[in-house]
Amino acid sequence: MAIKGVLFDFSGTLFRIESAQRWLTAVLEETGTALAPSEVTRLAQQLERAGALPGGAPPHAVPAHLADLWATRDESTERHRGAYTGLARQVQLPDPHLYDRLYDRHMSPAAWRPYPDAAAVLEALQRQGVRIGVISNIGWDLRPVFRAHGLDAAVDAYVLSYEHGIQKPDPQLFRIACDALGADPYDVLMVGDDRRADAGAAAIGCAVHFVEHLPVDHRPDGLRPLLSMLDQPGTPSA
Repeated sequence: MAIKGVLFDFSGTLFRIESAQRWLTAVLEETGTALAPSEVTRLAQQLERAGALPGGAPPHAVPAHLADLWATRDESTERHRGAYTGLARQVQLPDPHLYDRLYDRHMSPAAWRPYPDAAAVLEALQRQGVRIGVISNIGWDLRPVFRAHGLDAAVDAYVLSYEHGIQKPDPQLFRIACDALGADPYDVLMVGDDRRADAGAAAIGCAVHFVEHLPVDHRPDGLRPLLSMLDQPGTPSA
């Protein structure tokens, strides 16, 4: 099979969000909120356990009153903000305005780091004439993150769940993405870190390859094997 297009997930695949500790610290600095270092650490741990950082650790438990919102959080900007600020409100912060400021912070390019091999892999695929798409379950526009980190030029299409009201693993979102690349699903490889959501691409005939959702410094070359895989005959899958 000749791969004509590659779809990449965003969080945990091409980029990784900052730590909960750095996330909270940045917002406290931005707002001029002074807390003892030990208190910052305690609150960051509680926010992480609550799953309040999008792209970070999942919640240990979703409160019953947020269950429906959480299940469909990536279908709209309102639901996404409501779900994550709702989780954050399980932690008592010193200022009620901090919940929205934390949510806003996670959308900033400064909160994200590309994996070390992301740029090289995207550029190599582009040179080979492979069409590149980004397909993400998300509630906000991630394009500025790609532009700020110099990766936007390699991306041919973005398919974001909140813009379509559909979230992975719904096969319809993957069909939209393949159409955006102008490629038959059987000629497309989906690369992601979520074995439930990203596996939905297989339902329409895409090959699927998984990478590990690790901190940036712990995964220096998780994407690079794709380049050798595309040179091999047959259908990549892992």
